[in-house]
Amino acid sequence: MSSPVRPKKSLGQHFLADKRVAMKVASCLENLSAYRHILEIGPGTGVLSHFLIDSHPDAWYGMEIDRESVDYLRAAYPKQDDRIIQGDFLRYDLQRLFGPDQFAVIGNFPYNISSQIIFRVLAFRAQVPELTGMFQKEVAQRIASPPGNKVYGILSVLSQAFYDVRVRFHIPPGVFVPPPKVMSSVLHMHRKKDFLLPCNEKLFFSVVKTAFNQRRKTLRNSLRSFIVDGGKLPPQYAGERPEQLSVKDFVSITQAISG
Repeated sequence: MSSPVRPKKSLGQHFLADKRVAMKVASCLENLSAYRHILEIGPGTGVLSHFLIDSHPDAWYGMEIDRESVDYLRAAYPKQDDRIIQGDFLRYDLQRLFGPDQFAVIGNFPYNISSQIIFRVLAFRAQVPELTGMFQKEVAQRIASPPGNKVYGILSVLSQAFYDVRVRFHIPPGVFVPPPKVMSSVLHMHRKKDFLLPCNEKLFFSVVKTAFNQRRKTLRNSLRSFIVDGGKLPPQYAGERPEQLSVKDFVSITQAISG
């Protein structure tokens, strides 16, 4: 398969080329028809965009960092010209685009920044009710992983604290141009009905990151710096390591540490 846009290794581009897969990915957004704003990250050559624009032209926005892809998309979808944005999702002022409104996120995410995309979505969790994205298979499985194994980590806990997360299906390399050297997976995240945590959320993020950044240590040692001003680590967690704990456990620890 050839591509109308030259894939750039520096941008981690592997363009989706299979329309059947694209349609299946688009259908993973459960509330697609309800959204006033749908942001596609990295539309590339527009294979996924086609299905989103065809059904929801007044809701779709495409954010693409590659100038060549932007030019191609504007030529292919001239009516969407003002909705095709050349920009970096990790740095773009999303308030400028959507204000306080809700927006769904979808895309074939560049593997080299896919984790950063999730962190950015988490920062905007009050405005992002749903995400569907293509990831390297191992990364998708890590984000959706339950406690108790080596792949369970920071992204697992933080994502699952606010979203219901699951891997929907796997995709072989051959549907991309150029084919990646790994399998891909489509991950779906749907924000929980009550996504506000019963603890200091900023502290929660810090506790989770600190615990996993020293994951070989027990929490008694890795979280020692947090035990100040009357807070304490519940004794049932002191000898545990972070991969053994659920989101609920980390919430309990955060509550106890905050005193």
